Amino acid sequence: MISLAQFMVVILLALSAVGCVFIDGELVDHDSWKSEQRDNREAISRLQIGMSRADVLEQLGTPDDSEAFTRDGEEVRVLFFRTQRRHSDGDTTRDETTPLVFRDDTLVGWGEDVYRDQR
Repeated sequence: MISLAQFMVVILLALSAVGCVFIDGELVDHDSWKSEQRDNREAISRLQIGMSRADVLEQLGTPDDSEAFTRDGEEVRVLFFRTQRRHSDGDTTRDETTPLVFRDDTLVGWGEDVYRDQR
């Protein structure tokens, strides 16, 4: 039979693990997506048209998705950053992101309208 001290340790460990999820051995914080989205929205609101892609990446970090194509002889790159949650499936889909559009590595705008105009 286990002692009271052992029982208390088991209870404390169980309570500390409530709400914790491990994926591929890494702790996943359920609220981390909220702060990521808030941080991304704040950083995007401080962007300026004409910034270089390198400067934007320095502020925002790695995008959740990206694509590249040419239009009118210029390279167009689109970086997608998660800014709003729509599905609770754990995956980030494009409808949960804000697209940032670059022509020849210069920021020309962000948002769905700018993205559609460049496509």
